[in-house]
Amino acid sequence: MIMDRGIAGAMGKGALSGPRSPRLDRRAFLFGSAAGLAALGLAGCASDYMSLAEAEKVYGPVPDEKFPIPAVDVSKVKPQYFRKTVRYDSDEAPGTIIIDPSKYYVYRIEGEGNATRYGANVGRDGFRWSGEAYVGRKAEWPTWTPPKEMIARQPEAGKYARGMPGGLDNPLGARVLYLYQNGAYTLYTIYSTSDPETIGNGITSGCTGLLSQDMIDLYSRTPLKTKVIVLPA
Repeated sequence: MIMDRGIAGAMGKGALSGPRSPRLDRRAFLFGSAAGLAALGLAGCASDYMSLAEAEKVYGPVPDEKFPIPAVDVSKVKPQYFRKTVRYDSDEAPGTIIIDPSKYYVYRIEGEGNATRYGANVGRDGFRWSGEAYVGRKAEWPTWTPPKEMIARQPEAGKYARGMPGGLDNPLGARVLYLYQNGAYTLYTIYSTSDPETIGNGITSGCTGLLSQDMIDLYSRTPLKTKVIVLPA
C-alpha cells in the first residue's frame, strides 16, 4: 500500500505506524491530505459498547513486547470502534477475515453466527480496492521500505530506501499481515497503528490499520493462508 505521507499503500519490500523528534514524522506519513482531520470527539456511550473503564484495560500498555507499547488514549476512539463480539451471519469458515471499509470494521469469523469486530482505518477516496486475498506472510515488528512512488512524492522518505527497522516509529507497527493473490504480494496489508485518531477514517492508500492491541489479538489467531475478503466501499 502506498501512503501519501502516511502508511497504507504499497509498503514495498518491507511492509506498512511514535513520537516525533528528529526521526521520521510518522504522522506526516499517515495523514498526508488528511492532515487537517480534527481530533475525534468521544461519541455518547451506548450500553452495548465497551465502557471507557473496560477499554482502558483492553487497550492498556503492553510492556512485554520487544518495543513496549503504550496505552491507547481511548478518549480519542469512538466507542463503536472498540473490539466486540457481534452477530455476523456469514457462510465463510471460522477464521476468515472480512474487511468492511464503508463501516471501518474488520471482522474475524468465529462461527455459529458470531464474529470478533475491530475498528479500523481504511483506504481514502481513490485508493480503495476490493476482492479476495489471503495472508501470504506475517511479521512482528517488521522492516518498512517506502516504495519508489512514495519517495518520488516525499523525498524525505528516501533515507529509508533500504528499510526502516522495526519499532514504535515504524509505520507498520508491531504486527503486519501481508495480503497475497495467486502467489504474489498485492502491496496491501493489515497493519498496527498507535494513532487512535485514525480509527474510523479513510487515510491510507488501500491498507487497513488496527490499534496495536487489536492487531496483536488478530495476528495471534491468524495463520498463513487465511482467507481475507475486502468488501466494496
